[in-house]
Amino acid sequence: MRTRSISTATALAVLFSSAALSVAAAGSASAASATVATPGGIVADGALKRVFVGDRSAGKILATDYTGALVDSVRGIKGVSGLALSDDGATLYAAAEGSHEIVVIEAATLDVKARHPVATDTGPRHVAFSGGKVWFSYGDQWDGDLGSMDPTVGPASGIDPVALEQFPKSGNAGVWGPALLDTDPSSPGLLAVGQTGVSTDSMAVVDVSGATSQLTAWHQADYTLNKGIGDIDLVPGAPQVLVNGAQRNAYADGKFTAAGSYPSGQRADIAANGLIAQAGGAQVAVFRPGATKPVRTYATSATGTAALTWAPDSSRIFALVGTGSGYTLEVLTDPTLNVPSLSVSAPSKATRGKKLTVTGKLSATVPLPSGVSLKVTRTDLDSPRGKALASVPVKANGSYSFTDTPPAGGTVTYRVAYAGDAGHTTVSATDKVTVSRTTPTLSVNKNGKLYNHGADVSFTAHLGSTYKNRTVEIWVDPYGGDRPNKLVKTGKVNSGGNLSATVDMTRDAVITAVFKGDARTAPKKAKSTAYARVKISTAVSKHYKTGKIGSTSYYWFHKSTDPVLTTTMSYYQGRQQRFDLQVHSGGRWQSASSEYFALGTNGKSAVQLGAPGQSGIKARMRSVYVNGSSGDTVNSTTNGPWKYLYFSN
Repeated sequence: MRTRSISTATALAVLFSSAALSVAAAGSASAASATVATPGGIVADGALKRVFVGDRSAGKILATDYTGALVDSVRGIKGVSGLALSDDGATLYAAAEGSHEIVVIEAATLDVKARHPVATDTGPRHVAFSGGKVWFSYGDQWDGDLGSMDPTVGPASGIDPVALEQFPKSGNAGVWGPALLDTDPSSPGLLAVGQTGVSTDSMAVVDVSGATSQLTAWHQADYTLNKGIGDIDLVPGAPQVLVNGAQRNAYADGKFTAAGSYPSGQRADIAANGLIAQAGGAQVAVFRPGATKPVRTYATSATGTAALTWAPDSSRIFALVGTGSGYTLEVLTDPTLNVPSLSVSAPSKATRGKKLTVTGKLSATVPLPSGVSLKVTRTDLDSPRGKALASVPVKANGSYSFTDTPPAGGTVTYRVAYAGDAGHTTVSATDKVTVSRTTPTLSVNKNGKLYNHGADVSFTAHLGSTYKNRTVEIWVDPYGGDRPNKLVKTGKVNSGGNLSATVDMTRDAVITAVFKGDARTAPKKAKSTAYARVKISTAVSKHYKTGKIGSTSYYWFHKSTDPVLTTTMSYYQGRQQRFDLQVHSGGRWQSASSEYFALGTNGKSAVQLGAPGQSGIKARMRSVYVNGSSGDTVNSTTNGPWKYLYFSN
């Protein structure tokens, strides 16, 4: 059962962060099912199929299943900074740095079974289980050491199960800070120790299988092997450690020597079958032992991966991935399957009914089997669910090509797929071709016509010949931002290609006919702009009679009376009416005044004229809506009728 704990650098980074961690589901991460504030250790339990994640700042531990779904949690583990499991997976051990305890938890229920104080002001920090004991690091720079807790010592014995200063005393070997710890089930009783702090190149392998710990190998900090340790792993089946997910260091005769490296990483975990999961930058890469090219690469996050651990059966990787505001638990599946690269290249444009050629290449970092073929599907307007074409063989160099004659126009998509094999995942790729279609004729009548306010006008759309589709939509978009473009009719055109819709013309409007096209006929729109006058009426008051002068009807006023003229006009927010006044003089009508007056929300505007004080005066007025000048542009300019006034004694 492998154990992992987060490095000092990561722990400090998350300690000063308020970021939250989201635990997500398998494969490509799904919606979060649990959150923690800052990572405080991660370990996978093969017996229970559980993943335990520590929340350092909240002092809690979450348990998820192998898909990342939350199943349980426990609080009160103050400053949890590391987690480890017993060999049988039944017991979870937590390093509670905030309360200076090793906390014993039943893995199946998360019930706390015991708390063992550790007599230190700093720690415990990292924790591991090996040789039947819980091992932990504690202390600060220059006073760090290794401690153990014996779970077989019961309270009735009167013996303290916690022992400090357990790092073997041998020459100048020692731990001078909160060291990183790692174990491996293939090397029972061995413990890898990686120094953190100022002297960060010191490392050791300690045999903890006996009554007292024994030093197997030691390296004094001199920066010849590494430039600081942020992660350390025992390598299964070989006397080696992996440092920072990249440098392999062999140990023999009590010393460490360089033994090769993987491409640059930051931290790693090694599966029971020897596969290395390496975190670096925005990805997690999986390597076979000693290989320089990854078997599988997962894109994760540009903000990095805080920690990762394998499932004990090597079936998946659990990674704490940065999101910018925290960390997400991503479950990475099928780690042994290589992901091929597949390209598809089709012409950007083509003519319907004429042959075109599609090319591409299939390649992989792990060699593909010979004689593979690709499945091809064409999706178009005639086959929206896709039509299978003949399979395409892949040449020895990975290239392929095929020809096709697209029967339908519009956007045609070619999807090429490789079904995968025992060593490779499935992969697919697509490319799109714009295939030509004939352009139909489409028109709407009565463009530019002017109508009285409220007239019911029938507009007719005419569609020419098409392949199959004979349906047309008619939309009306009234001027002004307060009314939306509205579908007023949709239907098939008649035998003459016509479809009509009646529009209530209360405003200027754009009438649009829409044909959505078919497999051989391109979409088309046609527009007609029609105009509507406003509705205007003017009421005259304070006159004492009406009567004709010549053939014209006048409103008669006493020379000392102020006429009131009330205009009613189609209302629109901010609209004004222009009040025109003319006086008859010298045998003709002459302009006396033109002035704009606001309409009330009821569409009315009352204007009072001053009494002339003398008789024999003829005047006339009208109200006018002027497109633009009256405050809006939703109607066409409209002149109201003249109202004639006569002033007598």
